[in-house]
Amino acid sequence: MMRKTSLILLSAAAGAAATLFLTQPRAALVGSTARAASSDTYRQLNLFGDVFERVRSDYVEKPDDSKLVETAISGMLSGLDPHSSYMDAKSFRDMQVQTRGEFGGLGIEVTMEDGLIKVVSPIDDTPASKAGIMANDIITNLDDEAVQGLTLNQAVEKMRGPINTKIRLKIVRKGQDKPIEVTLTRDNIRVRSVRARVESDDIAYIRITTFNEQTTEGLKREMANLTQQIGPDKIKGYILDLRNNPGGLLEEAVSVSDSFLDRGEIVSTRGRNAEETQRRTAKPGDLAKGKPVIVLINGGSASASEIVAGALQDHKRATLLGTRSFGKGSVQTIIPLGSGNGALRLTTARYFTPSGKSIQAKGIIPDIEVLQDVPDELKSKTDTKGEASLRGHLKAEGQEETGSQSYVPPDAKDDKALKMADDLLHGIKQTTSAPTPTDKASNKAAN
Repeated sequence: MMRKTSLILLSAAAGAAATLFLTQPRAALVGSTARAASSDTYRQLNLFGDVFERVRSDYVEKPDDSKLVETAISGMLSGLDPHSSYMDAKSFRDMQVQTRGEFGGLGIEVTMEDGLIKVVSPIDDTPASKAGIMANDIITNLDDEAVQGLTLNQAVEKMRGPINTKIRLKIVRKGQDKPIEVTLTRDNIRVRSVRARVESDDIAYIRITTFNEQTTEGLKREMANLTQQIGPDKIKGYILDLRNNPGGLLEEAVSVSDSFLDRGEIVSTRGRNAEETQRRTAKPGDLAKGKPVIVLINGGSASASEIVAGALQDHKRATLLGTRSFGKGSVQTIIPLGSGNGALRLTTARYFTPSGKSIQAKGIIPDIEVLQDVPDELKSKTDTKGEASLRGHLKAEGQEETGSQSYVPPDAKDDKALKMADDLLHGIKQTTSAPTPTDKASNKAAN
């Protein structure tokens, strides 16, 4: 019997990530659904069949039957809410790569500039870094094909491939008279979703850009490295930066939250039926050893990011700084449709913070609001409208809230939220009634 694997998603952008594997007999599920359908539903399905046949026979040009079906499925799902959708086989494969956080490739972070591929940074200990590829290198050719005319996604897809296969790059480098040609052998590349550094000699700064299968492992590794660099007795506290993090895997959001909690509920998910409610709880063990934690959020912090922020805020384990978060409080399930047929991305539940709040179309309000100074030329582009602005979104419980600032200054010295977090962790008084991280930590110990 064919079996179906379902995955639950938490992300602001369609197809961005998935988790929580479930398995059900596909045939049994389809059969029970069909038996439950009313006669009116069958009449509507007959109508669809009539329209499908009329298009096939009478359209001015012969249509592609599979494209007609895919388009019909896409229309049906997109009419439900902004996060339900149909993924064709390629989109499904791309989502799985993003979910795993690892793939066969070269280890280069790239962007598109003037129609060519520009290297942002080679990733340490990868074929790209070992071959001496440098930031700002311009890639003009992949094997014998010119990059000019390709989209960024097309170029990235060509650079990825099976491990141990080769690809030849032609590179233009500033200061070099002639292009450089280098042949690389693809290796297993892990997406670096966690980055960290030492702030002000005694603050551990950790930024999480997405929640994939590598995130919790990366968090633990970076926290251990920071502890070694600063010294366990010298660390004043932790800054967890979740700004502009669109979300990802539910289980990773739970385990990241658990890394800073000793006990209590982290999140609950509730479907259409009461028996579908699930609760995730923390296990003993706080990697931060009770040290103060500040979480940075903004209008681009969505879904899995909001689960972490909401759990730490509700348990008074962290102070939240920044601006209101995105407000995506729904869960999607990925349902594969069989070999080569893509998958459905279907909204199946809402999630709730430990205090029982739904953040759907409302977002999380930070304990301390910090607005950044935005350059004039960017002022019209730095606000995120949020979940409440999306057409067809699930309605909020109570008043909906739309959008907030999502700008993060590229230079840390201009980052007001980061500066305030640093000041708070050093005990510098702020003009606010919000509790300091130390106050929150003591509240936790008293509860």
